[in-house]
Amino acid sequence: MLGSTVLEVAIGLTFCYGTVALIVSTLQEALAAAFRLRANTLLAGVKSMLNDSRFDGLARAVYQHPLVNPHADGTQPSERDMRTRPSYIEPAHFAIALVDSLWKVPGDFAQLGNAIETIPDPQVRQVMLGLYGRARDLQQFQDMLAGWFDNAMARMSGAYKRRQLLISLLLALLLAILFNIDSIHLFRTLWQQPALAAHLHDAPGALDPAVFDALMALPIGWTRFPPVANADFALQVAGWIVTASTALFGAPFWFDLMQRVVRMRSTGTRPEETPLALRVEGRIAATPVP
Repeated sequence: MLGSTVLEVAIGLTFCYGTVALIVSTLQEALAAAFRLRANTLLAGVKSMLNDSRFDGLARAVYQHPLVNPHADGTQPSERDMRTRPSYIEPAHFAIALVDSLWKVPGDFAQLGNAIETIPDPQVRQVMLGLYGRARDLQQFQDMLAGWFDNAMARMSGAYKRRQLLISLLLALLLAILFNIDSIHLFRTLWQQPALAAHLHDAPGALDPAVFDALMALPIGWTRFPPVANADFALQVAGWIVTASTALFGAPFWFDLMQRVVRMRSTGTRPEETPLALRVEGRIAATPVP
């Protein structure tokens, strides 16, 4: 009995956490698309890499190249006027665009060093001269530039992921507060009433009415607002924080975990059937039949 109760509570919690994580992921993707977070982060990374914070030097020349930004006409005078921004740049295309911005008229590879010497920023000039001095030909130099770009974007990608984790945590916390998804209260209720979670194991893992109907059967939502600031409210805040933290694992993690728990529940030992002679109108008789 105890094992069955634990599994039922686990199913209810994982279903709730998976649904919250799925909603948070959907909202996060919508915000990223609306505010062009990936494109803006990529642009900031290129500007930082080329030390072109005002976007009037190499970064602007690279973004005006058709291989990097094929939807632009190459005449944008400033960053604010650039309506289309790529969300991804192929490293090889970045290398070609950077070389083309320096080497207006391609010729002998030995002459490319003179073009690099004209770069006003000393740090970028030093980096490119170092790569140029180690390259045997133009192709190897472009491969080195692509590797430099890859390393810079890897660091920028790490910063972007950390920012997205923070956004996910804030969205999940906001969702937990709005709908009062208190993990501590949820656990207590499911533990005392395991039948409440028994019908959740067949709930689909998608945003459809069946999910929300099952979710509304859980002990969430406000019964009194605003809450009273006492010891119970402090415990409620802790429950919100726990709920928000679970969204960081992602919806696939929780729904996969729920499927595993459901399989464990379905493979449990089957109870012995009560003989028909011991049943009276669907109930077990109080005394055995002689």
